[in-house]
Order: sequence, then C-alpha cells, then structure tokens
Amino acid sequence: MPYRRLPNTDQARLRALSTALKMGNDLGPANLAFSQKLLLELKAFYPHFEQIIKQYQDSRDRQASIGKQLSEHFRQARLYISHFLQVVNLAILRGELKPSVRKSYGLSEDDRSVPEIGTEQQLIDWGKALIKGEEARMASGATRIYNPSLAMVRIKFENFLEYYNLHKDLLGTSQKLMDKVADYRVQADSLIAAVWNEVEAFYDDLTPELKREKSSRYGVVYVLRPSEKVMEN
Repeated sequence: MPYRRLPNTDQARLRALSTALKMGNDLGPANLAFSQKLLLELKAFYPHFEQIIKQYQDSRDRQASIGKQLSEHFRQARLYISHFLQVVNLAILRGELKPSVRKSYGLSEDDRSVPEIGTEQQLIDWGKALIKGEEARMASGATRIYNPSLAMVRIKFENFLEYYNLHKDLLGTSQKLMDKVADYRVQADSLIAAVWNEVEAFYDDLTPELKREKSSRYGVVYVLRPSEKVMEN
C-alpha cells in the first residue's frame, strides 16, 4: 500500500505549502479539510519561507560567480608576483643586483627559487611582503624592477584582494542564511505535517484509495514501496 512521504527538499516544501494554501483560498471554511487556524499559520509563514530560500539561493549564486572571478584574479596575481621575483633573480644572476636584495622581499639571501604560492593565504603573505619590500627599496633610491613593474604587481594583487574579501563576506552571508533556512525548514516540516494530518483525518471515513485521492489535492504525497512498484510493473 502506498505510504505518505513528507517533502525532503526546499522546493518540495514550498510546493506542499503552496498547494495547501491554494486549497485554503479556493474553498470556504465549511469545505476545507484542515482548520482555519492552520490556514492562518500558512499564510503568515509561507512568504517568509519563500523569501529566505530565495535570499539564500541568490547569495549562493553570487558566491559562485565571484568565486570564478576570484580564481582568475588569484591566477593573475600569482603570475605577476612570481614573474617579479624571477626578474629579481635574473638581475642578480647578471650582476645588476646584489643577492642581499632578496631579503627585502622576505627571502633568504641565497634562496634562488621562487616561493610556492599555492593558496590564497600564501599569495596574500607574499604579495604584501613583496610590495612592502619594493616600496622600501624605492624609498632608498634603489634601481627599480621592471617587466613587471611594482605598479602592475600592485594592481593585480589589489584586484585579487578585493575579490578575496568580497568572496569571504559572501561566504559568511551564505552561512548565516543557511542557518536561517535550516530553522525555517523545521517550522515548514511541522506545519506541513500538521496540515496533512488534519487532511487525512478529515477523509478518514473514505476508502483508502479515495482518501489518498482527495488528500493528494491538498499536496499530500503518496509513494509506492519498492516491492509494490515491481508488482505493478
């Protein structure tokens, strides 16, 4: 025999609430299979639940969009910082700069390698160290590094930081909205169960088939068990 199954997704919850609301608006109190008290609760709850779900989805969509752009700005900033340090190493190799210049950027004087920048935090740390070090060198009248210049490195790094902070804020917003949605789900499930219980009780004197048919009009969902599906086929 088919059994009742409560919704387990937000869209299914919205459909269940919306269907019950429509029946409540279409039928008079005498013909409605659930109480006016529940109908008033539905009318008060549904718009808020619908709105918080939309806000959460919009936040997730924007987070995903900013995340893609952040990845590209991360790639460019890392490239410019790595190229800048490569140019420094080449200038040292040619004798144009002294090995001690590496200390300006937080590197060891004898370290000829470019530091690993595989994470956002590493990029932030090395970007800040490079810019601070090069600004200090320029203030002392030292020879400028070009191709890429400090100005270009700074632009790429600041673009990355802007999107990094924006994405971080969106993550926090999405988490707060997700927590609110979770609270609303509990209320939605309780309300749906209360409506469905009253609807089924209203039609309890009917045959099981007719009871399910009429209850389904209120959004009550019935599904076949796996064994019953096999028998039906």
